[in-house]
Amino acid sequence: MISAFAWVRKGVSAERPTTYEMTEDEYARLQSVAKEEISLAKKEIKAKAKIDEEILNDPALKDFDLEHYDTDEDDEEDEEDGDEDKDGQKGESGRGRSTNLFSNVRGLAYYEDNQEDPDITGGDGADLEEDEEEAEETRILGSDNLLLVAKTEDDVSNIEVCVLEGAEDNMFVHHDFMLSSFPLAVEWLDFRVGRKAGQEGGGNYVAVATFEPQIEIWDLDTMEAMYPDLVLGAATGSSDKKTQRKARGKKPHSDFHTDAVMGLSWNRMARNLLASSSADTTVKLWDLAAAKCVQSYNHHSDKVQTVRWNPAEASVMLTGGYDKRVAALDSRAPGAVSWWSVDADVESVMWDAHSAGCFFVATEAGTVRYFDIRSGTPVYTLAAHDEAVSAMDQHPTMPGILVTGSADESVKVWDVRNAKPSMVVSRNLDVGNVFALAFCPDEPTLVAVGGSTGEPRLWDISSNADVRQVFGAALGTSAAPKRTLIGLQNDDEDDDDEGNRRAVISEMFYSGKKTRKAPGAAGKGGDSDSDDASMASDSDN
Repeated sequence: MISAFAWVRKGVSAERPTTYEMTEDEYARLQSVAKEEISLAKKEIKAKAKIDEEILNDPALKDFDLEHYDTDEDDEEDEEDGDEDKDGQKGESGRGRSTNLFSNVRGLAYYEDNQEDPDITGGDGADLEEDEEEAEETRILGSDNLLLVAKTEDDVSNIEVCVLEGAEDNMFVHHDFMLSSFPLAVEWLDFRVGRKAGQEGGGNYVAVATFEPQIEIWDLDTMEAMYPDLVLGAATGSSDKKTQRKARGKKPHSDFHTDAVMGLSWNRMARNLLASSSADTTVKLWDLAAAKCVQSYNHHSDKVQTVRWNPAEASVMLTGGYDKRVAALDSRAPGAVSWWSVDADVESVMWDAHSAGCFFVATEAGTVRYFDIRSGTPVYTLAAHDEAVSAMDQHPTMPGILVTGSADESVKVWDVRNAKPSMVVSRNLDVGNVFALAFCPDEPTLVAVGGSTGEPRLWDISSNADVRQVFGAALGTSAAPKRTLIGLQNDDEDDDDEGNRRAVISEMFYSGKKTRKAPGAAGKGGDSDSDDASMASDSDN
């Protein structure tokens, strides 16, 4: 399933990402960390063994022979047979023949130079050509967007770094990062941390919130990374680690989270600041330069689902939680909090990018409420979906276009101009329960949508006739675009099944691969102006 998205603008990524290489200092650090972890584990095992021994030696329990309570006679006989085999008295292993895994090692030939080995074909020229091909495949152009996809499949979670080639309408997975736990939120940021901390210019990073109480920050310009460049909230010494383990899932701590991190927001004006919200009921402010928590806020009484910085006021943030309340506060004066109540647990909050004093609130009850910060009552309440509104976003440049997604598997486009919301179109994009959606910053009519199927979709909302009719002049288009949907196709998917696939998703025209599409390659589909596809139908109610 896909749980979160984040876009990276064109021209931000390094043209040729580097491959991660471990240094001697990093090896030493890993060995030190492993040594501390093993030491803590041994102490825990020893403490548990002491408790078990006290239980077994309890006079009241002696008669029950708890040490052998799950051992039967057959097991004891098998153990005796095994002991005899080891002594060479019974069984095949007692015939004096030893098994050596490397018994034929003397027959192996060793060559100091690969060119002398007759079994290795190709030379330096072939290797150089292969390296050049690989470098070209991993190249990211200035016209490419990145889409960061938080994905979990078969209990394995990772961040897929997908490249969207704008000129070709082609999307493929460039590289990925393995995560320690299920991802709940992702946030792009450009403040340099870790190995590149202090270097001039902006970076290219993603912060990841998971079910763990730490926040991982990965360098997007580095491939095959083994671990994050920075982990916020991680203990640095054995005593701190012991404290964190004891605090896990218990009362909040002022220096780190003690439960899952549920939301993230990077401050684009104060670039060294990252805010996080957690299931431990706190919101924390992190200084990326110092890699530590500088402020902890405890204004909510239940899990804090979401946090967002105001795009115009650098110190103002908005938070929403499972206490069915939304709070606005100035990070410099945490005691002064403004409150708004809603009808259910808060799923997400979003400042209105076109009116900085207003904001949207999506709830578990399927409603979206729009507030003016100067008033305690909503400007309007939108009954958006039958189930929870699990994702929403607004058009980055044009006021009045709101897109919502829900567990009811629908994605809806709304006209919210003049505080009179009305639905323009409702679609099922074949992503299952919708958990994430986001407008592309450089292609304003393109929306990334993901959900329980684990397959991302990019939907060009201007491909819909109703959207063009309602917003056409503002969108700068009146004709249907050539593209409608863009998605990722599995590498092992048989092209012969494409006909069946198009019967289900008749607007899909792209076949994404992990290599760049050849110039002039034809897409699958056409430029039909109709949206009455078999996969989805437009609705006015």
